[in-house]
Amino acid sequence: MKAVFDSRQWHHEPQYFMANGVVKPSPEQAERIARLTDGAKEAGCDLIAPQDAGLGPIAAVHTPEYVTFLRNIYTRWQRIDGGGEEVIPNIHPANRSDGYPKSAVGQAGYHQADTACPIGAHTWEAAYWGAQSAVTAADLVAGGDRAAYALCRPPGHHAFADLAGGFCFLNNAAIAAQRLQGLCLRVAILDVDVHHGNGTQGIFYDRADVLTVSVHADPARFYPFFWGHADERGTGRGIGCNLNLPLPRGTGDDTYLRTLDRGLERIEAFGADTLVVALGLDAYEGDPFQGLAITTPGFSRIGAAIAGLGLPTLFVQEGGYLCQELGQNLTAVLTGFEEAAT
Repeated sequence: MKAVFDSRQWHHEPQYFMANGVVKPSPEQAERIARLTDGAKEAGCDLIAPQDAGLGPIAAVHTPEYVTFLRNIYTRWQRIDGGGEEVIPNIHPANRSDGYPKSAVGQAGYHQADTACPIGAHTWEAAYWGAQSAVTAADLVAGGDRAAYALCRPPGHHAFADLAGGFCFLNNAAIAAQRLQGLCLRVAILDVDVHHGNGTQGIFYDRADVLTVSVHADPARFYPFFWGHADERGTGRGIGCNLNLPLPRGTGDDTYLRTLDRGLERIEAFGADTLVVALGLDAYEGDPFQGLAITTPGFSRIGAAIAGLGLPTLFVQEGGYLCQELGQNLTAVLTGFEEAAT
């Protein structure tokens, strides 16, 4: 399996993170790259650099207004007298139909859902090349590779078409899925991150041509709180093309795998011929977010279950934060998949 990664993704260094009213170091640290690279190599992956497909694949998912904001906001922010080192919102509109301000502060509030997505000098560069990594990996799968892994950092699945949030700026899984769908493939997205992929759901919620399935910790008491509930099925033409499978906090391997089977059954019923896996490793029992309790052998079982679909599969990296076993858990998923797929 090829793994796609660009070294410019190292350059995003978020400093600000608030949890429960306390400012802490961001869990989304660049060191994640080293752990994940080691895990991919241990799984036998060949690391390659992405091609630059330009803004087209990104703009196929994200609005031009939002892309303009991401590209320019840091420079604009530096012109604010007494402004901070990172772009962090302090005010938000009540809804997406409220007015669109000209000020950098107002636009930050419009385009950044929370304080977990600060924008620094190199955020756009890192996010851009993370997205290009997903696009190149999608092209590998479309071109005949059985599977590919995109080491995307920062992650993406909390990013909506025009809204950053939860460490995410560009929705790499959605960009890859749209790329594949544009090649006349029937695509399903399976999100196994501990957090619901609310941005991915939002992008495809009214569409019937891409199926979205998410297995995650119950958002009734867990981020992202407002999305990810079991009654969210899609809207308009998309009704029935979104499946959320929330789990109680602390759920372990066996219950998780039984729930995952329900998601895999929906993917089969959709008639998908290509699969994008939004691969969060933060469901691990030792992850700092402590949402679920998947073991390292459990991740191997998840990989094997996904392989059971028999579909060309693109793994797009989402969460999974600094702990000793982060790289081992990636190895477990990828080797579990490869061994079951042979």
